[in-house]
Amino acid sequence: MAGPEPHAQDFPPKSIYIIGAQSTGKTTLVTALGDYFAQNEDAHVASRPPQQLKEVARGVLKSHNFTASDIRNSKSRALELQRLIIEAQTQAEEALRNAWYIADRSALDAIAYARQYVGAAEARGLRQGVSWHVIQEKMRAGVVILCEPGGKWLIDDGVRLMPQHQAEWFELHSHFMDLLAECEIEYFVIPCSIVGLDERVQFVIDAWQRKTFSTMKDDDGSNLARVA
Repeated sequence: MAGPEPHAQDFPPKSIYIIGAQSTGKTTLVTALGDYFAQNEDAHVASRPPQQLKEVARGVLKSHNFTASDIRNSKSRALELQRLIIEAQTQAEEALRNAWYIADRSALDAIAYARQYVGAAEARGLRQGVSWHVIQEKMRAGVVILCEPGGKWLIDDGVRLMPQHQAEWFELHSHFMDLLAECEIEYFVIPCSIVGLDERVQFVIDAWQRKTFSTMKDDDGSNLARVA
């Protein structure tokens, strides 16, 4: 006789990381996920709604007088910026250590940018710090969603670094995938072909529920692209 269906409240909620290259719909998705959880506070979703961990990079840019052009024009400035972002991300996640959350980007984003715009050796150096090792374990325990470039979101907001061409955009995406594999962080790729916001939210909810319940079976026709 089958037992009762598991509810999300019976499991520790897993934090969600929405990561990826610039202009792939991350912030829009994080906001929509927050709305979803706020409106669906039943036992099949979670015992309590998540906190939203907003992007820390913009605050670092402003408080330390960086500009997006520093990333491309000065390797030393670019590396220092990514180091500061990792520290800020670690502090932000530590402040939420007793909660679960949806993170708009992660410390791994900073390492991917360092690999792209500074160098592989410098990016490896960022992974040697205590801050990264703490975040790495959190990401391994959480649900990591990697947003694929190529969608409609490539818009210059005057703050973020914009790719000069499509190849640069997809090269950065490749660095994300390589780093996730090297760090043994399981992740799900949300294809750029899924453009509807409701569908993108559902993609993340499906991944979150599957990992929360530890029933990672992809044979039910869902559109999950899981990478271990």
